[in-house]
Amino acid sequence: MPERSLPRALVAQIIRQLKRRGVDYADVRYEQLAHEQLIAEHGRIASISRTHTQGLGIRVLRKGSWGFASTPHLRPPHVARAIGRAVELARAVALLNTAPRPLAPVKPVKARFRSRWQIDPFTVPLAQKVDYLLWANTASLGPDAIKRATAHMDFHKRWALFGSTEGAQIEQTFIESGAGLELAAQKGDEVQTRSYPNSHHGALAQAGFEYVKQLDLVGGAARAQQEVLQLLSAKPPKAGEATLILDPTQVVMQLHESCGHPTELDRALGHELSYAGGSFLTPEHLGRLRYGSRHVTIVADATIPGGVGTFGFDDEGVPGTRVELVREGLFVGYLSSRETAAQLGQPASGGAMRAQGWEVPPLVRMTNVNLEPGAGTLEELCRGVKRGYLLSTNKSWSIDDQRLNFQFTTELGWEIINGALGALVKNPLYTGITPDFWGRCTAVGRREDWRLWGIANCAKGEPMQLMHVGHGAPYARFDGVFVGPAT
Repeated sequence: MPERSLPRALVAQIIRQLKRRGVDYADVRYEQLAHEQLIAEHGRIASISRTHTQGLGIRVLRKGSWGFASTPHLRPPHVARAIGRAVELARAVALLNTAPRPLAPVKPVKARFRSRWQIDPFTVPLAQKVDYLLWANTASLGPDAIKRATAHMDFHKRWALFGSTEGAQIEQTFIESGAGLELAAQKGDEVQTRSYPNSHHGALAQAGFEYVKQLDLVGGAARAQQEVLQLLSAKPPKAGEATLILDPTQVVMQLHESCGHPTELDRALGHELSYAGGSFLTPEHLGRLRYGSRHVTIVADATIPGGVGTFGFDDEGVPGTRVELVREGLFVGYLSSRETAAQLGQPASGGAMRAQGWEVPPLVRMTNVNLEPGAGTLEELCRGVKRGYLLSTNKSWSIDDQRLNFQFTTELGWEIINGALGALVKNPLYTGITPDFWGRCTAVGRREDWRLWGIANCAKGEPMQLMHVGHGAPYARFDGVFVGPAT
């Protein structure tokens, strides 16, 4: 559906009706969401799916209480019912809630934003996508030890129209493209897996079909096949403290779990607890807690091109911005919304309020949470390491509900002996306590090795919402970390 079909007049009409209902604040989000997914297995297409949804989400604040309702139907009776439900829910909650809910101020604007892409994937012939996907999947096959080989492509398009009773009128268009492959090999009772270019559904970027071609799935299939076969005969790492170097694929998961989630301000304030826990980064620690070493600077950046956490405006009409979370090891900032920022006495929202779609209210979510680069090549980071490991590609993780005590395993690693990379190791595991672990960071790699990754399945909320979030990282070195074999 083309952008010219966006119901601008309808959204403006709803805003006028909400003002007449005497609400303190209200906003309306209209969205169209398109998704196409292709999956290939063992040299054949396993599935092709295409979905398209559209609808309205109406959020109302009245006497310190929120009400929300949504509808996929745009005819007047359905819209009127949704308006009524949102207002009545706010009134009902207000009978129980007497606490005020001020909102941090934001300048209402009339604006448009369009993400960057070269080739709209929804205009690429299906046959071309199928041919490329089968080529990559077939390149993964061959040796008898390869028991499973899958490849996939995902394309998303979102048209969004936002209006508020404060006067905001914002239109945004986004395209995301991604792809990846996974292999499993078996020898006797030994089973190993390898992913490319990353695990947990490959790679995703705010870009067009050109991004999928840049990933070079065919070349990646050859490398992944070689490595998964080598893992069948590799030895596990020795248990004990060692120097650890994480490559960018693993740093992004470390950022996600031990920095991104704990800096979500709704968690820190106790608003988000039952599904995925709270945060050790509670407000009394802001500006005081030593989160990591001086090498560690972490930012939430909604302005960086290509990130799936990039936007012109969040789902409250707050402009995308760059927020420092950790500055040279000191905890200095949060991911926040207008409400949570006001509760903490901050002058403005951090612009991190986002919803999975039109049918659910927005939550405080990660944007692009990035580890800022330092200096040094991988070779320079390895220099002087007597015994250590380079670990790549997250396989599994576990972290407590305060985001402190964690354990990660990766798909593979390499020994580092006297500053040089050595043998491949299988099933590597490492553990730590978040501020102690980041405090052990002794070097962060250079800008040239920094890479931005997209994660398509960040879960939060009840009912659960899956959000696309981004993370950028180079290599990073940590001393004195417990490493051992996963059982």
